[in-house]
Amino acid sequence: MKNFGGKALLLDRNDINTDEIIPAKYLTEITKMGLQPHLLEDLKLGGFDPASVCRQGYRAIVTRANFGCGSSREHAVWVLEVNDITMVVAESFARIFRQNMFNNGLLAVELPAADIDAIFALGPDVEIQADLAGNRLTATAAGGEQRSFAFRLNEFDRELVLAGGWLAYADQRY
Repeated sequence: MKNFGGKALLLDRNDINTDEIIPAKYLTEITKMGLQPHLLEDLKLGGFDPASVCRQGYRAIVTRANFGCGSSREHAVWVLEVNDITMVVAESFARIFRQNMFNNGLLAVELPAADIDAIFALGPDVEIQADLAGNRLTATAAGGEQRSFAFRLNEFDRELVLAGGWLAYADQRY
């Protein structure tokens, strides 16, 4: 089974849109891997260097509300996938982006603002892990401090994620 989590990239901003996740000028790439070096290339956030994202080994993103807003392009999820990011944790997601995450076998976890604040308070070097069976997310600071949070996931979305996405789910069942 896929491991959901790891080193977390903390993006302290609301409304990160699909153009910031993957700029539209790269939508003509003919492979998912062609998208890889352009993850978050156009994101403007104080102290954030998009060029370093692909080299840092992030496996998760923690952010604020309305992640993935804007265009409904599936490329925004694909660029996460090819950069080995298996999970995004946010206060909320744009509806189509969230479903695209599940359809591609990635985990979208929604937590209340207070829980997101608690993760950010752990500092910049945070590891997060999701326990799908227990509906728990654990965040661990570099110094070892740990926080645990409950999340909800409907059974169908859980099955999509565990199967590896919609196509794998359909192959297993039809």
